[in-house]
Amino acid sequence: MRRYLLNRLWQSVVTLVLATIVVFVGVRALPGDPALALAGEDRDPESLRAIRQQYGLDQSWLVQFWQFISHAARGDLGESIRTGTPVRSMIFSALPVTIELSVLAILIAGVIGVGAGVVAAVRRGGPAEWAANALALLGLSVPHFWLGLMAILYLSVALGLFPASGFVPFFTNPVDNLHHLILPALILGTGLAAVIMRQTRSSMLDALSADYIRTAEAKGLPPKAVIGKHALRNSLIVVVTIVGLQLGALISGAVVTERIFALPGFGKLTVDAVFQRDYPVIQAVVLVTATAYIVINLLVDLLYSVIDPRIRVRGEA
Repeated sequence: MRRYLLNRLWQSVVTLVLATIVVFVGVRALPGDPALALAGEDRDPESLRAIRQQYGLDQSWLVQFWQFISHAARGDLGESIRTGTPVRSMIFSALPVTIELSVLAILIAGVIGVGAGVVAAVRRGGPAEWAANALALLGLSVPHFWLGLMAILYLSVALGLFPASGFVPFFTNPVDNLHHLILPALILGTGLAAVIMRQTRSSMLDALSADYIRTAEAKGLPPKAVIGKHALRNSLIVVVTIVGLQLGALISGAVVTERIFALPGFGKLTVDAVFQRDYPVIQAVVLVTATAYIVINLLVDLLYSVIDPRIRVRGEA
């Protein structure tokens, strides 16, 4: 197990270093000059030179990269060149909103997707499977922005069941916090629930046709034990892979949902930074997102070895 863990950690570190290089070069390749944006109407050469010198934009990319990586290693992500606010405080303010939204969306998607997938596989060929497949197709086909707008129009404006926008911190009022987030989390989780449902159904069908399931049934095990303890557990690897990857995707891809429901999360921070050519904020946002992907994938790899010890054995070989 130790060798398996060290191998995955080493791969994660290399991936993070490469991601850092790509982030730095990609941000510098964006069109536009942040010095021009900061100068406003006062764009004489002296002002532009002073701005570039103040923010280190006049130095070579190699020097800028070294300063970025050395400061980031100490937890210093710099200051916003637009507002002067420390980037770390901006991320600490926006990231919890997106993480909470993503976790709620994953929980909703997991409960709906796994439950519907198991029912569709066990009740194959019946009305339950047809209904589950129809809902999955609907969830994959309907765009999130349209579904979010319809939910606001009917569930918030017409019926008044949920707030149409805004955010309340969890520690300020937990009930009000969930009341504001449950609708955007439901909208964000619909597509993921459809993917989880289809993959769970496919994996369950393969598991239910395996020899060890027939052996378990021949021993007289009750159907709940056969399905839950044997078939479902061996189907979870695919589900864990999807959930792990999608959690990272939700953290970086909840931009549209956050904009529709006016949530002060990572999406708003990212869009504002890109439009303002705020290099330190863009670098920090993408670096945090890449780190989240890497950490989540590492945890998924370790969870594989818990679900199926054969993977751990192959990793140590």
